Amino acid sequence: MTGKEAGHIDHASPQSTPPHANAVNPDALEIAPGTAHEQLEGWIPQLATDDEIRVALEKAFDYRGDITITRKDGSKIEGYLFDRRTAATLKDSVIRLYPKDSNEKISIAYADIAALAFTGRDTAAGKSWEAWMKKYAQKKAAGEQDLSLHPEPLE
Repeated sequence: MTGKEAGHIDHASPQSTPPHANAVNPDALEIAPGTAHEQLEGWIPQLATDDEIRVALEKAFDYRGDITITRKDGSKIEGYLFDRRTAATLKDSVIRLYPKDSNEKISIAYADIAALAFTGRDTAAGKSWEAWMKKYAQKKAAGEQDLSLHPEPLE
């Protein structure tokens, strides 16, 4: 009886495929795929449940522009959300933001938030690697000589 007849698997056979055989080789890609970001600019999420509040504030934390918070007392504050601290309850969870018109840091409990709007311009929109490569290829095709890397202004 041979090894195959006894239930033995021959791992060295040419028919077996290594687990990485279907992986994409990044060196073979001209443009590597990047991260897709949600289009949140202008979005006003519904904040009916605790989970909806938590999800919306998590997206606001990842957003690259200003948001406007309306507190339950009716006051509004617009600024950049730079930190959030989640806890078991909305009362104990807080966001921290830089107001648009001040250098101070403001803390607001999740429980005090009545509404949220993504009001500021997404400062990174259209600035993906793919967009840069497209501009680079257009400049190269047009015969431009200075193709060095220069950051684009945020505003």
